[in-house]
Order: sequence, then structure tokens, then C-alpha cells
Amino acid sequence: MKMLKVEKVSKTFGGLHALSDVTLIVQKGTILGLIGSNGSGKSTLVNVITGVLKPDDGHVFLGDVEITGWSPESITRLGIARTYQTARIFSELTVMENIEASVMTAKYRQFSVDQEVELLLQRLSLSSWAYTKSKVLPYGTQRRLEIARALGSHPEFLLLDEPAAGLNDEESNDMLKVINGIREDPELGCGILIIDHDLRLIMRLCDYVHVLNEGQTIAEGLPNDVRHNSAVINSYLGSSENID
Repeated sequence: MKMLKVEKVSKTFGGLHALSDVTLIVQKGTILGLIGSNGSGKSTLVNVITGVLKPDDGHVFLGDVEITGWSPESITRLGIARTYQTARIFSELTVMENIEASVMTAKYRQFSVDQEVELLLQRLSLSSWAYTKSKVLPYGTQRRLEIARALGSHPEFLLLDEPAAGLNDEESNDMLKVINGIREDPELGCGILIIDHDLRLIMRLCDYVHVLNEGQTIAEGLPNDVRHNSAVINSYLGSSENID
């Protein structure tokens, strides 16, 4: 099964070690949660994977292909899509037009453009908003639209940077269902890497969790094992009860 693999990646900014020998693997059909305090290196790692930053050392592979240092556009075409901490959508376009713009740039399409757009509207529960300008959408709906746009490129791996940020409890629960649905959809079959500070969402959603602290991996494994890891509790959680 194809995997996204980060192998001993390091990145330094002016003497600050943002990442030090970080290794992780995302399998297709699974969700890996990436957590850590602010400044732990999470966003730097995503930027290295997606070609925004070039690592000082280490390698990134998509399957058997090394993509270290490739351009973001080339990495997207190969099969890695991402979202951002704040939704990046075309505010003057309708929901349908936003998704259509993404589908039309995909490396391949299984169905016609109209059919692909309709499927994504249904999968992300956006059909009732199809003809609405994106700038007037509720924030949680904007986040779903951004994910729909990312899926329009038919990625094999989807990187979600804080998809639940700024959402209330109801919206966060809706987002959990959306992401879980992507993982379970046989026609999508994405591997998902998710960064989020919503630990309840991470622990309920993810198959595995990877924890960074000051650019280094301090724990990885099953959610329940990670939440009781002493290094994670001391550096990040404070207490495993904080995510009950």
C-alpha cells in the first residue's frame, strides 16, 4: 500500500532547530494526528512535505518517489493536497464555482467535471450552499468548502492544518464526521495527516498520533498510549484528564 514517508527531516532557521531528525509515516486509508505546543515544528513539517520549505537534511517520499525539494505545484499534481490554518477560498465565487475551479485543474477525473463537483457537494454536505457566494458562508462551512477544493485534485494524501480551529462544539463535531467520512469513502481512500489543537477531536478521530516538542518527536503510537505518555503529559497535556 502506498505511503507518505518523512525520513529524518531536519530544518534550521538562523540557528533555531525547527525540526530535528523527524520521521513519520502516513498510510493510505488511515488518519495520523500531529500534535504539539506552539513552536513545536508542526507547520514547518507540513511546509516541508508540501514543498513550501526545503529541508536541510532528510527525505520525503510519496510511495517510491522522492519528492524532497519539489515545487508545491509538482507535489500537488503527484497526489498531495493540503488546507491551511485559515480557509483559502475564492470569496467572490459561489461554492459550486470554487469546487469546479479545483476539479478542472486535477491531473485526472473519474467522471465529468459537473459530476465530480456534484459528488463533492454531496460528500461535504454543501449541496444546499451550491449557489451561495463563499464570502457569506458560516465559518465552519467555509472550512468544509476548503476541504472539498482540496479533494477536487484527487489527492492520495490530504494534509489538514487545524481544520477545527475557530469552530464551536457543534461545528467541530460536524468536522469530525466529514473527515472520518473521507477516510471511509472507498472512492477517495485518502491517507490523512491532521494538525489540530482540539485534542478531543484528535483522540476520537485518529488511528495514530505523533507528538512534536521543540522540533523533535517525543511520542508516537495509538491515541490512548500517547495520551498517557509521561513526556507528552509533561510537555503538552499537563494531564491526560485534559482530553476526557
